[in-house]
Amino acid sequence: MKLTMPAEWEAHERTWMAWPPANYLLGESDAEAEAARSSWASVANAIVRFEPVSVLATSDQLEIARAYLHPSIELIEAELDDAWMRDTGPTFVKDESGNLVGVNWVFNGWGAQSWASWDKDKLVAGFMGKLSGKAVVDSPLINEGGGIHVNGAGVVLLTETVQLGEGRNSSWTKKEVEAEIHEKLGTNQAVWIKRGLTRDYDGFGTRGHIDIVACFASSNVILYHDQQDPSHPDYEVSREVKATLEAAGNFEVIGIPAPTILRDEQDFVDYSYINHYIVNGAVILCSFNDPNDLVAQAILEKVYPGREIVLIDAKEIFARGGGIHCITQQQPA
Repeated sequence: MKLTMPAEWEAHERTWMAWPPANYLLGESDAEAEAARSSWASVANAIVRFEPVSVLATSDQLEIARAYLHPSIELIEAELDDAWMRDTGPTFVKDESGNLVGVNWVFNGWGAQSWASWDKDKLVAGFMGKLSGKAVVDSPLINEGGGIHVNGAGVVLLTETVQLGEGRNSSWTKKEVEAEIHEKLGTNQAVWIKRGLTRDYDGFGTRGHIDIVACFASSNVILYHDQQDPSHPDYEVSREVKATLEAAGNFEVIGIPAPTILRDEQDFVDYSYINHYIVNGAVILCSFNDPNDLVAQAILEKVYPGREIVLIDAKEIFARGGGIHCITQQQPA
């Protein structure tokens, strides 16, 4: 079966999300729970202006979710460990006849991390395949949707510390990983970056997901996270990523300046405008109440002509380990 992953900017049938279950995402106070739920809901409610949205929720959260979500959003009861749909849901691809197929990567809590649980989340891709009536193909590769980005024309972005990292596929060769990725996504060129953003390697990170570092905006345009403050450890990461992307081929490489906010209560932040999500007719962009929000918006208006750029405050999502792209998953039309 020849499979191909459509680029994110191609038409969607719908967006899938998961509602935060009663775990660390809701924190230890009513205020923290309210912040998480409001943030997830603001993303879903923004997207549903442009395309249908389906949200999985645990039985004890269904009524709560309904109170936050726009009435047109479909709510579906499901067993969940977490709410990072980009990583636990299937990667939707098309076969040679144009039929949708869900790729079910092996999900093991971002490399079997001590804090993560995934007994339920590892079944989500198969569950969503049944729900949507789409065939599902299993991959032996430990991988997540936030660890890949395609241009719809044969190129995929990957990170050495993700696909080849400890807890994932450290016994595989680069060639073996590429062969499996190319077979499932229909790509033929892999661009490997060495590492992701620094904060992503702390206790609750993904160890280098590409979708806060770099992404395609079209088949030949790549955006990258440009940390311009030399005091931030990502300053060096950004220089390295830019050099790698410029050496990768005939791509136009555009930096999106990182927010000017450098730290939160814990450490240096990994706030990133790269972690936006493209929907039908719009782009849902992370904002941080930062002067560079409008700089990022202006760049995205140029690289995504004809799409409305919708800013949604993503600080509370990032505080829990991800961003807007991480909590959404497109189902192509």
